[in-house]
Amino acid sequence: MDYIQKNRSLMRVFENSIRRHWTQPAFSDYNSAVSFTYQELANQVRKMHIYFESRGILAGDKIAICDKNSSYWAVTCISILTYGAVVVPVLVDFHGDQIVNILKHSDSKMVFTSPLVIRKIEKALKESDSHELEHCEMVDISIVGEKDPSIDLSPDDVRYFDDEEDGLAMINYTSGSTGFSKGVMLPFRSIWSNIAFADEKLGLRESCRTLSLLPMAHMYGFSFEFSYEFSIGGHITFLTKPPSPSVLAKALSDVKPDIIISVPLIVEKVIQSRVFPKIKSLTTQSLMVLPFVKGMIFRKIRQRISDFFGGQFYEVIVGGAAFNQEVEEFLHYIKFPYTVGYGMTECGPIICYRDYRSFVPRSCGQVVPRMELRILSPDPEKVEGEIVVRGANVMLGYYKNEEATHAAIDNDGWLHTGDLGTMDKDGNVFIRGRQKNMLLGSNGQNIYPEEIEEKFTSHALIDECVVVQRGDQLVGLVYTSDDTLQTHGLTRAEYLSQLPRYCKHVNGMLPSFYKVSKLEAQETEFEKTPKRNIKRFLYK
Repeated sequence: MDYIQKNRSLMRVFENSIRRHWTQPAFSDYNSAVSFTYQELANQVRKMHIYFESRGILAGDKIAICDKNSSYWAVTCISILTYGAVVVPVLVDFHGDQIVNILKHSDSKMVFTSPLVIRKIEKALKESDSHELEHCEMVDISIVGEKDPSIDLSPDDVRYFDDEEDGLAMINYTSGSTGFSKGVMLPFRSIWSNIAFADEKLGLRESCRTLSLLPMAHMYGFSFEFSYEFSIGGHITFLTKPPSPSVLAKALSDVKPDIIISVPLIVEKVIQSRVFPKIKSLTTQSLMVLPFVKGMIFRKIRQRISDFFGGQFYEVIVGGAAFNQEVEEFLHYIKFPYTVGYGMTECGPIICYRDYRSFVPRSCGQVVPRMELRILSPDPEKVEGEIVVRGANVMLGYYKNEEATHAAIDNDGWLHTGDLGTMDKDGNVFIRGRQKNMLLGSNGQNIYPEEIEEKFTSHALIDECVVVQRGDQLVGLVYTSDDTLQTHGLTRAEYLSQLPRYCKHVNGMLPSFYKVSKLEAQETEFEKTPKRNIKRFLYK
């Protein structure tokens, strides 16, 4: 949209979108009567601004949101940003003590949440012998939906404060898969630049439809299932409940979103549970010997996957974690419209992307506009090195943590991502692994556990895997659900008896220093962050 590209001000972008799309739907909760047009949103934002004033909130004060995805979450966030306060999104899946720590550390004056979370906070305070959360008012988020008939704005009444590019807009606390979360300070320029990137590269229509699946408190979902679509006048439907396969299939069919924003886990489960078992059946394999039949089967499979995701999307963008190699290779082979991006909270989040039509498999795209990227390696094409980035998307630093900020951003403004990768001559970036996850072999070899884990999880019987180092040996911790066993007609005892054979099979595909000594079955799935990354530090 012209107004996004011409205005580097997030507030001007928001104003223009609300005015231009005044009578159109903005937010809806799936299977609920809760919904807002852009006009109703403007009225509620004004009401919330009056409420902030009555509670003594000033521009620059921090206001937290800790609740499930919903239209109320969205209205609250827009109200905070347009008031000039700093929004602090808190993942509702955090434990009570984590929520309390974030509210205290961020200096939040208010937290908009649900009665359920309020009870969780109060329980955590009681267990820590602290009976109050000083200077932080807990507000039931449902007040956002209470309409004030005395407020009836016109488009000309919509005018918000003048934001500055380096002004603080948000403090986003990372999921902290290796320890306590850090508060990422994101300026207005970062949020605007992520919106501008999406507008330049995705170019969705103004009346686009989006189904919000990912946590709004995480930057991936916030930027590409919410703030971009809101900025172009789209209609965002919030799922409001966990995306189980049956719930997700129905919602996608009803909403028919114009784009799918997904973490790998969702796509992998669809392919591994609904597609691979059929392809690997004896009947299908015998038919696929014939080229014409094989092509027809793959066209039908591609259509079936497309239908699952609503059937009207431009592409599926996968990000947030590593993508299973077998699944990705299969999607590429059947010419399914997918692409894999790369980002991090500290960049709000986008770093790399490439449209599915020119995407190079196993890469994560090319560096996006207004950003620079380097590989700290003597030979970036062949020898992996740390990925460093610089540009408009990069954070201001970590809130009240100068030491961590200086460790992450060097004197020349380069953000050290901690990710290892290579880059080909065309600028396509390939992630090798996390620097902090790298293991050192007995002979000094660098071992990237993600590469080994991917080999194991490509097997239909292995849902999750974490490779750990014990002395000079590698051990694979694996988890398989009862549903997976039932799909393949196996008892757990039969599954356990097959693990040594499968370990030997995978070792045959690995370098000698990558070989796993044994597989150990876990009784429960691995504990994860809300972004569905395994908390590795718990299993070392």
